[in-house]
Amino acid sequence: MTSDTSPFPARIELTGEGLVLRDWTEADLTAMPDLFDHADVAHWTPIVSPFDEKAAQARLDKARQLREEGSTILLAITVDGGAPLGEVMLRRAPEGTELGYAVGPAHRGHGLAARAVRLMAGYAFEELGADQVILELEADNAASVGVATRAGFSLLDIPLIEGEEKGRPYVLQTWGLSRPGL
Repeated sequence: MTSDTSPFPARIELTGEGLVLRDWTEADLTAMPDLFDHADVAHWTPIVSPFDEKAAQARLDKARQLREEGSTILLAITVDGGAPLGEVMLRRAPEGTELGYAVGPAHRGHGLAARAVRLMAGYAFEELGADQVILELEADNAASVGVATRAGFSLLDIPLIEGEEKGRPYVLQTWGLSRPGL
């Protein structure tokens, strides 16, 4: 954590949009593979594949480390604080406050990702003082483009981000949402 980056709280629970975003716990480890061990999650996200309980423990450990360092928050998406249905991420990056998400295949089609992104964006604006939050996603990922649109994001006129991950080239667009009133 740099000296100008405030630490994240040790515990975070955000409520709104019909959701409860909460910290991952050891009790979630057995549920995480059902959420993340799928071809589309492997294709569109940097989440490791295959994703088993060992990967779940590594992800939980890494989430705690990144929180402590003050760079990233990973929260479970739930409707009632119970069973996780997916994940939402907030990352402090040089290019801005970035959000990301993954929803388990069995839980898609209910607006969970868009609602979680709006709730996390509100946290970034209200608690972290962010002026803008961004999503970086591939234009070919129609589901993510839909989430960005439903969450109120607009495609920004900035250069595409090109790279390679998991042996696959990608090109990311940047979508942004500004703090209300700006």
